[in-house]
Amino acid sequence: SQPFMRWRDRFLFVAEATFKAQAETGEIKGHYLNATAGTSEEMLKRATFARELGAPIVMHDYLTGGFTANTSLSYYCRDNGLLLHIHRAMHAVIDRQRNHGIHFRVLAKALRLSGGDHIHSGTVVGKLEGEREVTLGFVDLLRDDYVEKDRSRGIYFTQDWVSLPGVLPVASGGIHVWHMPALTEIFGDDSVLQFGGGTLGHPWGNAPGAVANRVALEACVQARNE
Repeated sequence: SQPFMRWRDRFLFVAEATFKAQAETGEIKGHYLNATAGTSEEMLKRATFARELGAPIVMHDYLTGGFTANTSLSYYCRDNGLLLHIHRAMHAVIDRQRNHGIHFRVLAKALRLSGGDHIHSGTVVGKLEGEREVTLGFVDLLRDDYVEKDRSRGIYFTQDWVSLPGVLPVASGGIHVWHMPALTEIFGDDSVLQFGGGTLGHPWGNAPGAVANRVALEACVQARNE
């Protein structure tokens, strides 16, 4: 919430736009309403306001907000029928320090323990690419119930999550319609593909960019299933 964009005003404007899109398409629409705040109390106040607007989802920056605040928000969302999108802002300061940092694999597992529905996980392709096998290793640790030890993928011991809910990986960062075949092949069905500037920058405008994504995704899925 900054002077040029107050959170409450933004929530209201975005809610109006999403409801308009729902009415025009007959599909459920949502926006990652960012509930991250300076205190847990303020964060829950923003999440409550989003719920009262009828929003289906809110977002939290779990590394800047902290694990305790994130767990509180995840409980609130679960109790109130909200999806919780997790952003990993600040991760690069931590996980790209090869000598003394914390690998994102560990941060991802900590998030699964804390709670959330989906989290940015890198793309393998695009600007936030990561090593393919290592990325798929922590993607499996996020969403699978049982993961076998596989050092080639950075999994150093067998992990049995028992009944702990999984977290969907979000491929986001520099991806566009031309990446669709690779993204569907790499991440499969249980994932979120989040397109931003690569869609909004379509030569014909925002809406044609979104149409291109939808057509490409459906074509890739159809081709895979035939």
